[in-house]
Amino acid sequence: MPVGTALHARTLPLCESLSYRDWAGYWAVSSYEPHHEHEYNALRNATGLIDVTPLFKYRVHGKDATRLVDRVITRDARKLALGQVVYTPWCDEHGHVVDDGTVTRLAEDAYRWTAAEPNLRWLRQNALGLDVTIEDVSEQVAALSIQGPTSAAVLRDVSDVRVDRLKYFRATSGRIAGVPVDVSRTGYTGDLGYEIWIPWDDALRVWDALIEAGRPHDLRPAGLLALDVCRIEAGLLLIEVDFRGSRSALIAEQRYTPYELGLGRLVQLDKERFVGQAALRRERADGPARQIVGLELDWPEVEALYDAAALAPQIPSAASRVAVPVKDARGRQVGKATSTTWSPVLKKLIALAALERGHTAPGTRVRMEWTVEAVRHAVGASVVKTPFFNPARKTATPPPGCGPENVA
Repeated sequence: MPVGTALHARTLPLCESLSYRDWAGYWAVSSYEPHHEHEYNALRNATGLIDVTPLFKYRVHGKDATRLVDRVITRDARKLALGQVVYTPWCDEHGHVVDDGTVTRLAEDAYRWTAAEPNLRWLRQNALGLDVTIEDVSEQVAALSIQGPTSAAVLRDVSDVRVDRLKYFRATSGRIAGVPVDVSRTGYTGDLGYEIWIPWDDALRVWDALIEAGRPHDLRPAGLLALDVCRIEAGLLLIEVDFRGSRSALIAEQRYTPYELGLGRLVQLDKERFVGQAALRRERADGPARQIVGLELDWPEVEALYDAAALAPQIPSAASRVAVPVKDARGRQVGKATSTTWSPVLKKLIALAALERGHTAPGTRVRMEWTVEAVRHAVGASVVKTPFFNPARKTATPPPGCGPENVA
């Protein structure tokens, strides 16, 4: 049975909908209100505050910490600067992705490693023979994600962190309400945002301070339904939805390589040996057999289907995680769409889909299954590059709203 996170005493009274889901054994709010519209709008137009404490969190430290990180991830850990964060997959010996997450270099020989799934055993297996300590600090560190256009302003008002100098995918330390915290310019929304790493017992003090400081900036607590729409708009993948981790996959079709996930840019084959390197070298030479891409559906065709059934268009309010077939013009299935949503900011129906080689180039036309009143139809769609939504404020340094007096 799930338990509450370090922030449950604050999130529970605010959750009018009582809509929760089990995330890694914790109660996680799906939406605070009966509908997540206001929470989504906060993430895209103001600030949303999300409890992401259920993430698995590991502290890797010791003389050989960098050797371990470099041995496991596909990116070159030896090039990581102090305070730098990288998003990365890690693979098994066949080049199939085990999981993905972030690695932050906290000190010369210390890292924070986050993941969606438990990875302690995998890390320790790969640490054999190394002088390194791997600690599971998931129940010692709470985490909040503060995301949206006014998120930097909230942090400026509530903390002593040099927010205006903090670059994209960098981390620093500071205090909020007297509590020592780490702050990274990272997130899962594809927007301006930060993640705050907090000692477990002090999490409520930080939450209260953020809520109070956020009032002038329209801060609103947000749940996972709003986050799901944002991450699809950002073209960000979700394990066990858009792909399966190789340890939980039952058949070959469920296993993916970084190249198939569209993450080839994160594979640095010229670095020191790492798990899966040989297999990935072969795949790069041959090219991936499939790849996850973005789809934009033809909205007039969707409308026509509902019109033919004498119905107004009925788009699910929440993002769909149900996989549906994608076919070519001749009706042959060439892949599947795994995450589908209506994008309020783009006013488009979009999806993430794994398609066979030969159908992944931008502009390629396909047809995606769409069901109306239990009748299966197909609507046209075009392959597009992701992210679908990529605002300049996401990476701008200093972030928007920062005057010269803040940077000096």
